[in-house]
Amino acid sequence: MNPSALLVDVTHTIPPQDVRSAAFVLHTVHRYFPRRTVHLAVVDPGVGTSRAAVILDTEESIFVAPDNGLLSFILAEKRAAGESSISMVGSDGTVSVPIPDGWRAVRIAESCYWVANPSRTFHGRDIFAPVAAHLSRGEPVDSFGPPMEGLRAFEIPTARKLPGNAVEGAVLHVDRFGNLITSVRLEDLPRGAMVVEIGIHCIQGLSQTYAEGRGLTALIGSAGYLEVALPGGSARDATGLGVGAPVRVLPKGRCS
Repeated sequence: MNPSALLVDVTHTIPPQDVRSAAFVLHTVHRYFPRRTVHLAVVDPGVGTSRAAVILDTEESIFVAPDNGLLSFILAEKRAAGESSISMVGSDGTVSVPIPDGWRAVRIAESCYWVANPSRTFHGRDIFAPVAAHLSRGEPVDSFGPPMEGLRAFEIPTARKLPGNAVEGAVLHVDRFGNLITSVRLEDLPRGAMVVEIGIHCIQGLSQTYAEGRGLTALIGSAGYLEVALPGGSARDATGLGVGAPVRVLPKGRCS
């Protein structure tokens, strides 16, 4: 459809059906692309069901995805600026999030932009990819279907302050190296010496790189989040912990 399009294949290593992992990866990469890039993201356990296929136009970027929570972090970035809020809790682990001011979303409903006779089990090929191609050629977003007032999203844990200048968060994502990426950001950390507690493990201070760590290591990763890693191994396997595991950062003090 668009032989001149520049295609960047970010990843095909998202675990099957893991919408939350896909949402996190999309959040960490989209900002490095040029303005008005079309981002096609499909992790879609509900393919062929009544779940919506959507386009989200943020003015800076255009996202094409199933409406199953895959755009949660993108929406949360805007909510963090105080321009949106969560409402209408559902029974499927997601909630309905209003479209932020200045953004727009449409439901992909006009079949003239799809492959003829699309498969019910491969919408990534037959619906999402052709729509992304038409968008890359300049087709207006409003052409693809009716506007949507909200999109599905899951709630994302954020770090919170505790008494004594401590910080509490949770594991948001586990990457393919087994690094435990937490909801604690660099700006959340107390100043000076600190210890990181996760599960039964206590880590003294922060490392600057993976290589300088000895055993379980805490550091700030490339996306700005506190990570727990095991240099040369897998922190996930070593600790038995995964998404949702609590983490605490305590100022000063030492591991016992």
